[in-house]
Amino acid sequence: MNGAEALVRTLADCGIEICFTNPGTSEMHFVAALDRLDLLYCVLALQENVATGAADGYARMAGKPAATLLHLGPGFGNGLANVHNAKKAKVPMVNIVGEHATYHIKYDAPLTADIEGIVGPVSDWVCTTQKADDVGTDAARAVAAAKSWPGKIATLILPADAAWTETEIYGDVLLADGPKPVDAADVQCVADILRSDQRAVIFMSGAVLTEPGLSLAGKIKTATGCDLLAQTSNRRIDRGAGRVAVNRLPYPVDKALETLKDYDAVILLGTKEPVSFFAYPDKPSRLAPEGAEIANLAGPEQDTVRALELLVDALGVGDADPGVVVAAAGPDPSTLKGPITPEAISAAFVAQMPEHAIIVDESITTGRSFFPDSHAAPPHSWLQITGGAIGDGLPMAVGAAMACPDRKVMVLQSDGSAMYTNQALWTMARENLDITILLFSNRAYRILEGEMKGVGVDKPGHVADALFSLREPDIDWVGMAASMGVPGARVDDAGDLVSAINEGLAVEGPFLIEIVF
Repeated sequence: MNGAEALVRTLADCGIEICFTNPGTSEMHFVAALDRLDLLYCVLALQENVATGAADGYARMAGKPAATLLHLGPGFGNGLANVHNAKKAKVPMVNIVGEHATYHIKYDAPLTADIEGIVGPVSDWVCTTQKADDVGTDAARAVAAAKSWPGKIATLILPADAAWTETEIYGDVLLADGPKPVDAADVQCVADILRSDQRAVIFMSGAVLTEPGLSLAGKIKTATGCDLLAQTSNRRIDRGAGRVAVNRLPYPVDKALETLKDYDAVILLGTKEPVSFFAYPDKPSRLAPEGAEIANLAGPEQDTVRALELLVDALGVGDADPGVVVAAAGPDPSTLKGPITPEAISAAFVAQMPEHAIIVDESITTGRSFFPDSHAAPPHSWLQITGGAIGDGLPMAVGAAMACPDRKVMVLQSDGSAMYTNQALWTMARENLDITILLFSNRAYRILEGEMKGVGVDKPGHVADALFSLREPDIDWVGMAASMGVPGARVDDAGDLVSAINEGLAVEGPFLIEIVF
């Protein structure tokens, strides 16, 4: 057994089942080990940001880490944006990064880089294995670190000579660190706020946005009259009929301020105080009302669901009705006709959403109405880009589909961000993943037009217009998808959109709908 085989055996023993990869020369012994041992399912990505984004989506739905295999510092650098998104989402991920043989590094070959310096800012745990006998132990430590509450990014750097050298040692399964305890004083403080006449909102993210957290939060809302609000971007929200509906804080600063302006107290649960995404002239960074009490019930490193259980007990509201959403008939798809608008897209999407779908949302500006429109849709899970680094939507769908092959995945995808990781289409086709993509082809970085106004430029000039436009040439999304094995359709009418969604949902594999408007 060599170091690479020790690594594969240890990863498998520690519960890693899948590896998303774009390997290179320094990882060939690891690839050979994967081949010989057949313990991990391996998925090829044509760009590293697809591999890391897929690992992000997989973890969100599987509740456990995948591995990635990346080639040296530049390879990790190509995948860094979606590791950043995963870290912001607080999901578990194990990155294996190949390195030159230890004795070769001093020669400064072309791909030599400061790998620890590259991976450090987006990793919670970093280790460079020094020799073959350490590989298994370090791999076990990496998996345990990734599984530590609430989910962390672990990056193991594997020199080539540590991979090819013989060893008899592989790692034992290690226990991951659990959540930090909830502070009873914080629970009591929040209970006092909710018993008072203050108007309060529980501002939340993380595990509380799935069951049983939602039901507990719903009971507290019903019993005390407080409001529930999720942060703007979240790793996963389980929602739809039969679940507690939670709105999200709007992205635009003015709308966020309006949403929060009447609260006397903002209670934090699994998140930090609400702040604007960017700084804007003459607008505040902090979004809570001036003078509002900010109370922390439990942070991301604590067991947020347990915090709600303790709060329910402290308030004595265990028998309260959680106030779940009642299923409601969506819009009649047959009535949808005429030009494509965001409203028409939302109506067609909500009306045809299948039960237990996984919605991957990188719709940016087009999809701002989709979330509130779908509270009473069939039960589903909603995943969002969390760190603001665009290009996570298509890769995340790959990972979610591989984690839950029995559930339909629907992607709400803007065209500009899709171009960052369009290679994910090829992986969808190769793996025959059941994914329907609604691709919003407004042929512009539309969000940047709004951002220009946000910083005080009301009338962008021709240079800005050119930098925001995705025309000249227009991108042929249907043709691009077809070239990678994904069938599709192009629509510019709401009625045709309904038919295309029906067609896409009927396909047991990937299907792309280019929506031109």
